[in-house]
Amino acid sequence: MIEENFIKLYENSFRENWDLPCYTNYGEAESYTYGEVAREIARLHLLFKHCSLRRGDKIAVIGKNNAKWCISYMATITYGAIIVPILQDFNPNDVHHIVNHSESVFLFTSDIIWDNLEEEKMSGLRGVFSLSDFRCLHQRDGETLQKCIRNLDMEMDKAYPNGFNREDVTYTTLSNDKVMLLNYTSGTTGFTKGVMLTGNNLAGNVTFGIRTRLLIKGEKVLSFLPLAHAYGCAFDFLTATAVGAHVTLLGKLPSPKIIMKAFEEVKPNLIITVPLVIEKIYKNVIQPLINKRGMRWALNIPLLDHQIYNQIRKKLIDALGGRFKEVIIGGAAINPEVEEFFYRIKFPFTVGYGMTECAPLISYAPWTEFKPTSSGKILDIKEGRIYKSNPKDALGEIQVRGENVMAGYYRNPEATEEVFTKDGWLRTGDLGSMDEDGNVFIRGRIKTMILSSSGQNIFPEEIEAKLNNMPFIQESLVLERSKKLVALVYPDYEMLDSLGLNNDSTLQTIMDENLKNLNNMVANYEKVSKIQLYPTEFEKTPKRSIKRYLYEQIADN
Repeated sequence: MIEENFIKLYENSFRENWDLPCYTNYGEAESYTYGEVAREIARLHLLFKHCSLRRGDKIAVIGKNNAKWCISYMATITYGAIIVPILQDFNPNDVHHIVNHSESVFLFTSDIIWDNLEEEKMSGLRGVFSLSDFRCLHQRDGETLQKCIRNLDMEMDKAYPNGFNREDVTYTTLSNDKVMLLNYTSGTTGFTKGVMLTGNNLAGNVTFGIRTRLLIKGEKVLSFLPLAHAYGCAFDFLTATAVGAHVTLLGKLPSPKIIMKAFEEVKPNLIITVPLVIEKIYKNVIQPLINKRGMRWALNIPLLDHQIYNQIRKKLIDALGGRFKEVIIGGAAINPEVEEFFYRIKFPFTVGYGMTECAPLISYAPWTEFKPTSSGKILDIKEGRIYKSNPKDALGEIQVRGENVMAGYYRNPEATEEVFTKDGWLRTGDLGSMDEDGNVFIRGRIKTMILSSSGQNIFPEEIEAKLNNMPFIQESLVLERSKKLVALVYPDYEMLDSLGLNNDSTLQTIMDENLKNLNNMVANYEKVSKIQLYPTEFEKTPKRSIKRYLYEQIADN
């Protein structure tokens, strides 16, 4: 059991960091110190008390990353209620289902999302509040929420006649074994399950971040991954708030142009990201530079190549704000070409591995110890093993147990039983191996692995990584059709248009050449029979993994 009480981490932080900047909305005037956040939390606690909310009641929150999203989350857990973060990418029917399934009594939401929801389909809700100004958007018959909110200033004066000060920050006493978070996953298989995370699970990740000094007091973070997802939430938000860091919340889609500008302005001390963001920066900033004829020639000359790599590294570091200790990449597999290049130029990055069911971190190594193609080492607060049904197999399922591992799936005992082994190990569903130093190497998902007619294991993600590096390919998906491999490809239409190449015959010629080059690179049993063009980007989960199940039948014709 983690010694530090999860809720007390924040009670102490708000007191100790009272005057420091806490949450700022990027590009907006809205900004809060730790003391101002604590005051907002106290106001919401008065609202909860007025409604006689009990410990263990569920409160849902959905909207873009902003300060009030963070305040709603903090107010919920420090009151002793259970927070239910919902990804804003979910469609209205999914939101209705999650609110109902979680038995949420309150909902904090952006006005835009609320316009698309139907309150009659969420009959258990007692009240709905705006993430722009906390006004009451909806109250159930007989509730007096709107009146209570109008009188909150007066109630604060009554409760704190000498004003609200740091000494007034006292939160509920709740042991770490209590469930504090229900996180509904959006996986590549399409099933949504409510992951029950305890204070211990959450404290395990946060105290790991504190102990390894990922962030320290007064440092800066740019939060651009959705906070409703476990990865961004654990480090950009929960760890940052626990240590007294300043979180700038980017509530926009992180396109390369927007995010590079934000990095330059915020100058974060730690960057938490997914491969897609880094790969786009590599494609837009680095590749055009190293593909110039003179540059390609210079990179083949010993000593000169080191000087050029140093210049590229400096340019990249400066473009990301210039002050970060390292870039942590997780959430999906990184393109091997990008990883190899970043390692070659000694760029300070590392690749971690996790899942929502572990709140989320499973393995990590600081960039100075990072081993290429690995996902770091299993955290010291958990155990990991490679389970093989046949000891002679080279690969096995990565399984873990320990402090971070969830309590189970909410109201779903069948799924809970299925995901745990009889001796208590969590099945990750990932195939991989582990070296003698404890580094984890992931090959692919068990569910997506294809068995060839000759009995060989095919990992479509590995073929896709090679294909995605080829000219004019934005992204791809390799599927099995009639015992043959077919690649669905979404072309880089923007690049094709800029060069005047976007016509059917030219595109077909390009893809034929790509197919030939791909099949020269892969094993015989991995050869792709054809490339089939797809007209739009593939639909993705919030951590930017393609929802493969949506495309299972597309390559049939």
